[in-house]
Amino acid sequence: MDSIEDAQPNLNSSYVPNVLGNHHISEDEESDDTSPSASLLPKHSSVPLAVRYSPEDSYCLVYIIFFLMGIGSLLPWNFFITAKQYWLYKLSNNTHGSGNEEQRSDLMDYFESYLAIASTVPSVLCLILNYVLVNRLSPKVRIILSLLVILLVFVVTTVLVKVDTSDHNVEFFAGTLASVAIVSGASNIFSGSVFGISGRFPMRISQALISGQAMGGTVTAVASIVDLAVAKDVTESALAYFLTADVFILLCIITYLLLPKLEYAQHYMLTATSSSSGMMSEGGGTVSRASVPPLQPILRKTWVLGLSVFYVFSISIMVFPAVSSGIQSVHKDSGSLWTTTYFVPFTSFLLYNVADFCGRQATAWLQFPGPTSRVLPALVLCRTIMVPLFIFCNYQPRDHLHTVLFTHDVYPVVFTCLLGLSNGYLGTLPMIYGPKVVPRELAEATGVVMTFFLTLGLSIGSAFSVLIVHCI
Repeated sequence: MDSIEDAQPNLNSSYVPNVLGNHHISEDEESDDTSPSASLLPKHSSVPLAVRYSPEDSYCLVYIIFFLMGIGSLLPWNFFITAKQYWLYKLSNNTHGSGNEEQRSDLMDYFESYLAIASTVPSVLCLILNYVLVNRLSPKVRIILSLLVILLVFVVTTVLVKVDTSDHNVEFFAGTLASVAIVSGASNIFSGSVFGISGRFPMRISQALISGQAMGGTVTAVASIVDLAVAKDVTESALAYFLTADVFILLCIITYLLLPKLEYAQHYMLTATSSSSGMMSEGGGTVSRASVPPLQPILRKTWVLGLSVFYVFSISIMVFPAVSSGIQSVHKDSGSLWTTTYFVPFTSFLLYNVADFCGRQATAWLQFPGPTSRVLPALVLCRTIMVPLFIFCNYQPRDHLHTVLFTHDVYPVVFTCLLGLSNGYLGTLPMIYGPKVVPRELAEATGVVMTFFLTLGLSIGSAFSVLIVHCI
């Protein structure tokens, strides 16, 4: 990776010189100066002093809003993949309520793998579109439109819960995949735009957004388990489940509309607008703002970070949820509620998302290795071992690979925790480093590029997940 020593200073990073004078330095600037990322960029700045100081984030409202935006950015995907019992019910021949055991079918066995492909492949195309629209369409328009599309699809999904589709399984399957594709495309435009905006703010805001994404998975996992425990049947559970998603997406729309009214947000968004009216050339001169941000200077600074993000999420999606949710308790025949009903929601979804959240939160206090360290890509490559570990747990049904090496329920618990922790920590570091190692006027575009690497990793990984499930 190229050295970042020649990078133009980024106002939102941690390099602002400690020139006190008679000015008051905001809390954010103080925390930035002492953060572990303080060495990301050189200790000099051509930014006017008036721009370097900012108002305080009163009551942490901006932090909370970006945290909620983070939850909302991955909430649609998490709500679709966590509702496994509902999808199995709708894709079986048991929706007439006959009480007979659900019949196994290819739609049921490989649904999650197809779901992953349907969600990630369109997302790559939408992120390319998002990058092209960065300078042509305002973030507000992109974000609000994408949230409205997500809300509309979820409302339709909620209505379909009460519709009998037992005679139209294939049509319901195709419609669900189409809904997932639309929602994923819209949510990736949303998350890419929000992450790009967060690049204008101090690093704590980017970290809030990424932590919110992990909390989104935790919220959906908890909602799924609560619904299973409280609801009388699977349709009642799914109805309450998807209604929760509808309400939360509406909350995201309301809170985003509130953001520009906050003084702290106005300061960073205003300075970003003024600085991006002209772009700094490598020689220090000013050139006009391009309709499409230049990709070469972004990739020159972030290609290793981007590839790290790509590989982290490709490994994760290979086994979660396609393989991990198929791992059953070795004591399932005992008939207890834990082994038959709650084992998969707890060990696959809840544990993974809690561990992922913890890994992302850890980046707020520990930012090691640094953006130019070779240790970071080395640790990322080490995660490859997670694939065979999950394959040789008690995944069922097994049609080709009959060997089960890890014959105790504690193994999937430990492996899921390791997968989530490493995904959260090693996936977050490159994402927060990316917009901070480029010139400030490229921060938003860099956020979109980093999100593109993430989604591309999910796309490639989801394709391999189908292959893995077929091989097992």
